[in-house]
Amino acid sequence: MKKIALLGMLLVIVSTVWASKPKVLVFYKTAGFYHKSIEAGLPAIYKLGTKNGFVVDSTKDSGAFTDANLKKYAAIVFLSTTGTLFDEAQQKALQNYVHKGGGIVGIHAATDAEYDWPWYNQMMGAWFLSHPQQQTATLDVVDRSHISTKHLPAQWIRKDEWYNFKNISKDVKVLITIDEKSYEGGKNGALHPMAWYHQFEGGRVFYTELGHVDESYTDPLFLKHILGGIRYALGKK
Repeated sequence: MKKIALLGMLLVIVSTVWASKPKVLVFYKTAGFYHKSIEAGLPAIYKLGTKNGFVVDSTKDSGAFTDANLKKYAAIVFLSTTGTLFDEAQQKALQNYVHKGGGIVGIHAATDAEYDWPWYNQMMGAWFLSHPQQQTATLDVVDRSHISTKHLPAQWIRKDEWYNFKNISKDVKVLITIDEKSYEGGKNGALHPMAWYHQFEGGRVFYTELGHVDESYTDPLFLKHILGGIRYALGKK
């Protein structure tokens, strides 16, 4: 009996600790282009959760976007989602989630989605326009005070797929820009944002354009960058 009672107490303790950890939902539906790096990004984010005190679930089923289900999560990560993602009811559930203080993290192609839904554009901060071939470029970390960038060098040289954007929100706070003189194919000019954050209609939103190449998800600098974005979305300093 004592062993059973002790086991019960241990289960209660474990359950309490588990319940006290914030939960993050990684959403990776692709109704447009499929990024193979999703297969590298998913286990990397699970590993970040294990090491940093948050629980990770993942799905590519937009049916998960209901009020009842989303209230379980402190943040949602849009991992290279593309195309039309939601029906009207699911759109409303996402809006309700944000309005109640939910956190949003967009990685890479999260801006390549929902072109017929202006609210999504305003929330994520921009829409994808185009990109040149993958190449090495220089990133300027213009705000190193944020939790997602304070570990980065002032100039960060790396290879990735560099997006040009349209409908860039004037309300976003830019963290990283790209030097268009350092590569070919840039179309946004002197202020070409690559990562940003903002408070939006009650929620917290972080977006990084980086993350197309598989190698990103074993790069300690990039992993700490998206970890900082998740922490910001969770409301963690």
